Amino acid sequence: MKITNLQKCIPEVTGILPGLVPVLLIGAAAWWFGKTIPILGGPVAAILIGLAAGEIFGHRPQWERGLLFSSKTVLQASIVLLGAEMSLAKVARIGIDGLPVMAGTLVICVGAGIVIGRAMQIEHDTRVLITYGTAICGASAIATMSAVIGATGPAIAISVTVIVAYNVLAAIVFPAVGHMLGLSQEAFGMWSGTAINDTSSVVAAAAVYGTVAAGYAVVVKLTRTLALVPLAVFQSWFQNRDLPEEKRREMDWYRLIPLFLVLFLVAVMVQSAGLIPEAWSGPVKFLAYFGITAAMAAVGMRSSFSAIRSTGWKPLAFGGILWILVAVSSLVLQWLTGQL
Repeated sequence: MKITNLQKCIPEVTGILPGLVPVLLIGAAAWWFGKTIPILGGPVAAILIGLAAGEIFGHRPQWERGLLFSSKTVLQASIVLLGAEMSLAKVARIGIDGLPVMAGTLVICVGAGIVIGRAMQIEHDTRVLITYGTAICGASAIATMSAVIGATGPAIAISVTVIVAYNVLAAIVFPAVGHMLGLSQEAFGMWSGTAINDTSSVVAAAAVYGTVAAGYAVVVKLTRTLALVPLAVFQSWFQNRDLPEEKRREMDWYRLIPLFLVLFLVAVMVQSAGLIPEAWSGPVKFLAYFGITAAMAAVGMRSSFSAIRSTGWKPLAFGGILWILVAVSSLVLQWLTGQL
């Protein structure tokens, strides 16, 4: 039985390795760049090098599994490791303090998405997916909501491309704008956690800004991700409200909660209980931030300038308007609640 299990694991590992190797190489180079040019930071350098590598080498099917593993599993594992550096009291305080800003930006984005999307005559599925992707958690929200509304393949592809475009731009632009505005670590963490679409770019931008900002941003972003549960349930009801009871789609709400979010909270509780030795702090922090850098290399390699160009100006403009609106309203709400 043990030999059989081992035989099953070998193809899995060998399937991941071809794409994992370039990710680790780019991650190492970006880590060095980040140490040499701190204002650039390893994660942002990794995205830029990854983008360049993707354009030079193109889409290689043999790399895809390794790139997907790095951009998803490695990133999520790194976020869990960040939880091992935080206390439960701190997580609770950040989450509670950020609720007015998170709720405000969510309402503004969803409302604006409905009005502006219709005014721009954006196709229904694309409009809904870009709106939720911008309001909540990027590609994860798009994946969930596409299943809820039964979105078409082109709508999903266009929406993900728009989100990826502004994810990459945010990871590069937000730290520079934060320094220009003189934002504190806490304020930047709140801003990036509420105003950047995908978890990957939130972590990348905040990690460049500083350790405290990264901790704040992760908690705010994961709290914001929880909004996916009630909104997906609502969208499912709204989508199927006119169908007979027996034909309505059912969705177990607990299945919408990402496993890595649960593991993040477990890591926080373990740290709060004092079960993690002090000697582990340095290695855990290194693994977390190097993992984030490597994941960003994969994100860059999976992105494509040609895919962004082929999307068309309307969806890109729509996503950009929502993105800027959320970014500005987040800062305004922080100012109104005394958090700037």
